[in-house]
Amino acid sequence: MIEIYTDGAASGNPGPGGWGTILRAGQHYKELSGGFRMTTNNRMELLAVIKGLEALKSLNQQVTVFSDSKYVVDAVEKKWLFGWVTKNFKDKKNKDLWIRFLELYKLHQVKFVWIKGHNAHPENERCDRLAVLASQDKQNLAIDIAFEAERKKLL
Repeated sequence: MIEIYTDGAASGNPGPGGWGTILRAGQHYKELSGGFRMTTNNRMELLAVIKGLEALKSLNQQVTVFSDSKYVVDAVEKKWLFGWVTKNFKDKKNKDLWIRFLELYKLHQVKFVWIKGHNAHPENERCDRLAVLASQDKQNLAIDIAFEAERKKLL
């Protein structure tokens, strides 16, 4: 079984943001992170899950994702996401990331576990630190193209 721990961060929301992910399977351990110049916390929470799933090397893995994001965990575990798909994400944000997530979700046996954030959970605290550090790395912040394009449409 594979465990994926995730967290996202955004300073300003929207603002500079980052995501952090830990993958653990037996003795194998891997940390991943990345940052964006302008994004939201929810996008980074979801992207952390996506990046963890994208890092898996084999199909049909049993995966438990640990997240402190009610937005992400409840959307999947309470089946809201599948209703959003039926309605083509009408009035829902982050369609691009949810579609990307669903493609990966179908490839594995994924369950989600919500954990309380900032509650001394070692992996959650580490993911938070990875996300915050990535969001502060001004020289390596990527452009969240979908977010910035959507934001321009709204302005």
